[in-house]
Amino acid sequence: MQLQQLEANPNRSAMADFEKGLLDDPPHIEFKFFYDKLGSHLFSAITELPEYYPTRTEVDIFSLHSEKIAQEFKGLESLIDLGAGNCAKAEGLFSVLAIAHYTAVDVSIDYLTETLGHLQARHPQIQVNGVGLDFSETLLPLKKCVQGPSIVFYPGSSIGNFSPAETRRFLTQVRALACGGGLLIGVDLVKDKAVLELAYDDPLGVTAAFNLNMLRHVNRSMGANFDVSDWSHLSFYNEQESRIEMHLRAKREVIVKWQTGSRMFLEGDLLHTENSYKWTIPAFSSLLGELGYSQVKAWTDPKHQFAVFSAHAI
Repeated sequence: MQLQQLEANPNRSAMADFEKGLLDDPPHIEFKFFYDKLGSHLFSAITELPEYYPTRTEVDIFSLHSEKIAQEFKGLESLIDLGAGNCAKAEGLFSVLAIAHYTAVDVSIDYLTETLGHLQARHPQIQVNGVGLDFSETLLPLKKCVQGPSIVFYPGSSIGNFSPAETRRFLTQVRALACGGGLLIGVDLVKDKAVLELAYDDPLGVTAAFNLNMLRHVNRSMGANFDVSDWSHLSFYNEQESRIEMHLRAKREVIVKWQTGSRMFLEGDLLHTENSYKWTIPAFSSLLGELGYSQVKAWTDPKHQFAVFSAHAI
């Protein structure tokens, strides 16, 4: 097993991203700051919630259509798992896809280190590698990790975190990374507003804890002084933009300071933390075709809540 930390852009610092976001109008923090060690654990807990349908629905799709999906990638033995987290989704496909090389990629190298040791012990026949990388900026550093034509796996509807323009850029880089292989990706579909909003604001408050933990992360990593008790979780479905939005709302007037600056927030002001765009099957299929993918196929569940797409990246 090998582990390595890669830097997406040595000339661009996390501090610059953080400061730019807080000084923007409206202010925001990039979603990559969700994923410190605790944030990764909290997101794993979210996937277990009954209100959060994407994970279990995606698993059901893989279970129902595993043989057909495997046929799309016959002969490919390398799997690159973007945003691997606890690696459970990829591990469920190891035998189906007959994987010989597995590369787990996540922004939190600490979380990967904890996870991959157990994974390697369970699958000694597979070459397991872990890469710490903020791939929201670029996938180019991963080229050195590619074991020939590969299946690039991006499950869980994480593609929804990107804007439409960012999605095009990201999928173009994925096609190059696959190196003649293919793409296997989970995409959340447009559906009833009530179902969507409950999935991002669960009664137990796990999603709220995940959102608020971002503040603790930037306090520690960026030298900020957020007080979690000053903020509350807010999420809603923006029908015009076809996306869930997550925000933190100031409970009172506060002045947030960090190493090189500060900003005042009035009571009720919002700090934007995440978008999750929802797609239709025709729209996402068309996008993949426009970007040069071929043999695009989609599998969905009986309620048409979620879709798994496969495509060749020739």
